[in-house]
Amino acid sequence: MTERSAQKQFKPRKAPSQSRAEETVASIVEAAAQVLESEGLEGFNTNAVARRAGVSIGSLYQYFPGKDALTVALIQRETKRFYDDMAVALTKRGGKAALEYLIGAAVRQQLQRPMLAKLLDIEESRPGLRGEVGKPELENLFATVIQRAIPKHPHPEVAAGDLFAITRGMVDAAGERGETDIENLEHRLRAAVFGYLSKIGKDQAISDRR
Repeated sequence: MTERSAQKQFKPRKAPSQSRAEETVASIVEAAAQVLESEGLEGFNTNAVARRAGVSIGSLYQYFPGKDALTVALIQRETKRFYDDMAVALTKRGGKAALEYLIGAAVRQQLQRPMLAKLLDIEESRPGLRGEVGKPELENLFATVIQRAIPKHPHPEVAAGDLFAITRGMVDAAGERGETDIENLEHRLRAAVFGYLSKIGKDQAISDRR
């Protein structure tokens, strides 16, 4: 398979141009999520998704050349939802409140639909998909929130990288274990994040100024 043909299999055939078409695409992508949750990766295919969405296989193929393109579209949808939720942290007036909201957003993303998140994590690790589903915007937003929250920290970029790694590691591990208790994971992640800041003697650097 050439590089060009490989790229085509991950991209939609065409973008919806009318609201009705947008609704059809949205219903197909949500059907893909539901099939993944109920049937797993083994039962995830375009026929199953079309049946769940209530559309013909021909209608599905108008927009998606195959299940890889569906997977990419689903990952992109979930990434946007996560980004939009994380961005609310920027509206918080205190640094601690912003960090706590950021932690909650990360946990919600992983555990609100835990099976879906777990399977998409697996799919994202596939070599062929890595170039299609990079998430630099999430890391940049995370770093922005962290650096605003700890303006007195001598190395905010390093702290942001550490805290991103801690957060991602804990929520991904919780997903792999099949955890579903959002409150419990939030509590542990808050302890890890604020414990990190306290341990290095920079807890006073967390800004709560109004």
